[in-house]
Amino acid sequence: MIYDIRLQHFRSYADEAFEFTPGVNIIVGPNASGKTNLLESILVVAQGSSYRVSDSELLAYDQPWARLDARDDTGLRTVKIVTEPRPAKTYEIEGKLYRRLSMQKSIPTVVFEPNHLFMFSGAPELRRSYLDGLLEQIQPGYSTLRKDYRRVLAQRNALLKKLGPAAAGQIFPWNIRLSELGGRIARARLELLNGMNVQASGLYGSLAHKNEQHKQTVELQYETKLPTDSYESGLLRLLEATIDLDVARGFTGNGPHREDLRVLINGRLAQTSASRGETRTAVLMLKVMELQLVQQARGTAPLLLLDDVFSELDGARRQALTNYLQDYQTFITTTDADVVVHHFMDKSHIIPL
Repeated sequence: MIYDIRLQHFRSYADEAFEFTPGVNIIVGPNASGKTNLLESILVVAQGSSYRVSDSELLAYDQPWARLDARDDTGLRTVKIVTEPRPAKTYEIEGKLYRRLSMQKSIPTVVFEPNHLFMFSGAPELRRSYLDGLLEQIQPGYSTLRKDYRRVLAQRNALLKKLGPAAAGQIFPWNIRLSELGGRIARARLELLNGMNVQASGLYGSLAHKNEQHKQTVELQYETKLPTDSYESGLLRLLEATIDLDVARGFTGNGPHREDLRVLINGRLAQTSASRGETRTAVLMLKVMELQLVQQARGTAPLLLLDDVFSELDGARRQALTNYLQDYQTFITTTDADVVVHHFMDKSHIIPL
């Protein structure tokens, strides 16, 4: 839980402070008033980075440093970002200095923003990011695994472009390493989806608009060319077999970075056949499961950040989401407080900007 925060040279803020309540905090103001920037500051304090921009873009215009100070259940948390003498970011928690924010030192957080509503109609990267972002919060070591995979992938791609047809012999060690890391990622994603499938249909039904309630069969599938129980050997063979094609296009065409999450609603692929209402209900389902899984894994209720999502949902889905917010400290941005306030009666704290 975060009780207050001070922003210095952070995004559009020169020096501002805000207090929060344990329940629902509604950040209201016109467009370009700094609502999302305030929400972003909470995420940076909690998780160490933004979901929108790089660290250098978090600094106010033409400023060499930014600082965030927040009080949570453990005391004071400080994040400092500097550009001189070289770009750096540090965290101070309970009086101790850290260069990186480990999962154990982070505050569990779930973000729901408008782009998530296009998760199914958008590129596969959106769905992979959802799975990987969730795994980074609930599985120790997954963040390092993901970084290692990206680093090896970048090395292999660089060799493909540099060596061309002569790449086959020199690239074999990278194929082995990429296959090893890829197998761990694929199995982690599959195991996550298998667990989510246990409650997917029931949760979808409870969130569904009354016109959708007869369509309650929901299945989450991991789309891969390879059997996950022998993924490493399968990917290694595939990388070897497609080396000429990879050289021709200059990048690696197989592996977890090219795989996808499929959502079936009543046996139909949501990406191609779900209605707008079904899609929004399915995304709500995923976000509620994310809340539950993070809380279960971390042993504490996560923060919930809703960036202008209420305006994208109809009344029934707003109410369905509201029913799951009671046990979480929630931060909601909106241009129209009336859209949000009546769902919480006297249990909300208004922060006008």
